[in-house]
Amino acid sequence: MIGSLVRSSLTGCIALLSLMSLASSANAQNWAEKMFTETNHDFRVVGRGTKAEYKFEFRNLYEETVHVQGVRSSCGCTTPTVSDDTLETHETSSIVATLNTSTFIGQKAATVTVVFDQPYYAEVQLKVSGFIRTDVTFDPPEVDFGQCKNGEVKEKDITITHRGNSSWRLTDVRSHCDDFAVKLEQPIIQPNMVQYKMRVRMKDTMEEGEIRERLTLVSNDAKFPTIEMSIAGMIRPTISVSPAAVSLGTTESGKTVSKRLLVRGEEAFEIKEVRCPDDRFQFEIPEGKKKLHFVEMKFTGGDEPARVAQRIEIVTDLPGNKTAECVATGTVKQPAR
Repeated sequence: MIGSLVRSSLTGCIALLSLMSLASSANAQNWAEKMFTETNHDFRVVGRGTKAEYKFEFRNLYEETVHVQGVRSSCGCTTPTVSDDTLETHETSSIVATLNTSTFIGQKAATVTVVFDQPYYAEVQLKVSGFIRTDVTFDPPEVDFGQCKNGEVKEKDITITHRGNSSWRLTDVRSHCDDFAVKLEQPIIQPNMVQYKMRVRMKDTMEEGEIRERLTLVSNDAKFPTIEMSIAGMIRPTISVSPAAVSLGTTESGKTVSKRLLVRGEEAFEIKEVRCPDDRFQFEIPEGKKKLHFVEMKFTGGDEPARVAQRIEIVTDLPGNKTAECVATGTVKQPAR
């Protein structure tokens, strides 16, 4: 996903930052950290073996290509990975921090260091923490709805087991998202064990995109009254454009570069128009209703050297004139003499 982008009120162009212009300023010292939306996460209290994963998202705000050389953790309790190590302008990625709940217990904390080597060397430190309980387990370890269509209703059943105290009870389950409904059955009580069946229902109001939510289970345990459980999944977009970030490269003045956009829908649709306020862009719109369309895009460099950063909006005949967007970036230069 492209994420939130800055639209100029006059031209519709997207603001870009150049690291070259930051090189001699104090801002150059934290150019990499500026790409992250947040740098700290607390998993709170989680169960043994529970899936505890958090994505630190970042977006390339700059004209230059950004490259992640590597990631490392200060503690074996946390394993970091990078979803995409090379980002062009406006592309997004994430550092995935996974708390190893199967092999560690108790209070844990780690510093994840992200090392960038392009366009300049920089390090960003991300902080994670959490408490891993041994007496509570979930089966399965998270509520995973998988891939879903927009408007689809799904249910998942979870078994919650507490060992060691047969008087332990769940008193509430709090969802941090109104698009989920939770139902707890009566507990099964055995010597030194209490077990609950829980059903989590995803409503048809869930928005498109990746699902990263959590449930907070409230118990009568005075020492550890709450425990967290993650919810994951993906609501496929009704309409999407690929690539989401189009690189035009460097175009000479007066020359034309062509690109093809793939527009995909969950059901057959017609493209009504392509909106772009920059008249250097031209589009060939296919006819008819299909689930898959190819839009031919042509960009012709103007007379003056310039940077290009333009939002392109594709309007369909789906309910509400559903739209999809992509971003085209590049540079126009004078031909060599």
